[in-house]
Amino acid sequence: MSSNSKHASGFAAQIKPAFFAGPDHLTVRQSDQVALFLRLGLGSVFVVGGWWKLQRAIDASRASDLVEKYTASNGYINDFFQSYLFSGNWLSAWGFLTALSAFELVAGAALVAGFLVRPLAIVFGLMMWSFVAALPVATVPGQDTSASTFFTPAMIVQIRDIGLSGMCFTLAVLGSGSWSLDERLTGRGAGAQEADWSSLGLLLRLSVAIAFLAGGFFYGLDHVKSWSGMPLLLILVGLMLASGHGVRIAATAAFLILVVYCVGKISFDKTLWDNLNAIKREFAFLAASLVLIRYAGGAGFRVSDLLSAPREVFFGKLRN
Repeated sequence: MSSNSKHASGFAAQIKPAFFAGPDHLTVRQSDQVALFLRLGLGSVFVVGGWWKLQRAIDASRASDLVEKYTASNGYINDFFQSYLFSGNWLSAWGFLTALSAFELVAGAALVAGFLVRPLAIVFGLMMWSFVAALPVATVPGQDTSASTFFTPAMIVQIRDIGLSGMCFTLAVLGSGSWSLDERLTGRGAGAQEADWSSLGLLLRLSVAIAFLAGGFFYGLDHVKSWSGMPLLLILVGLMLASGHGVRIAATAAFLILVVYCVGKISFDKTLWDNLNAIKREFAFLAASLVLIRYAGGAGFRVSDLLSAPREVFFGKLRN
């Protein structure tokens, strides 16, 4: 074998594990990078969504349309929560939406800046599930489908919000990172010396995977968000991310799919904020995909480990 071919094979041997494997633990600098990407992605979701709603809530000519959009039978607040929140005189739908919008805007900006990241990430992570619980759905067999509402289970319709929740909890564990106001103002925020990426990477890759799997398996059904017109591609990307194998390849494909989707949603007939609001959740998924491209998805619950050592995966290692 020539020296050139030996050099090429040696180079390939180094590249292959580096590209496919990823670390089991993150250094402080790596944790800082992951935290920064997630802060920017998640913060953008809430800044855009908060301002989009708030500018309508404080505009007398558009406030009633905003309230109608959220409280209608095909809106985002079901009858149970409308009765619970608005039955008294102390809170109106307009007041609730105005307060929620202002909170999303301010707290989202705080995430971007790296201020109070851990508590805000926990609050946002739980808040995403409240959006799932509040969605008005009708899934009773024999239901009249001519009504204007959602006929797909809320967890499938709001699958992106469930994914965002997982990203928020990942960020809550990592903290704000060194490049943050938390670090500058309090001297705190730096990540752990060795963050457990096997667990956090698992949570992050599943947070992205479930949105692709739902969009693929339930493609074309009522109010199901699919990022591509090729459901088999979405399913393949989701399965690869969930399996823990080929995560960097799947994350690269996910990133490209999301970019194409976002470009396709842009309309020159809409305002800047209308365009941004249409793709706000995708900002976080783009950020998470970049993190998975860089660091893969951890070694936790990979399919190969489930097959080769199921007892160790499910029950842990034997004690010495």
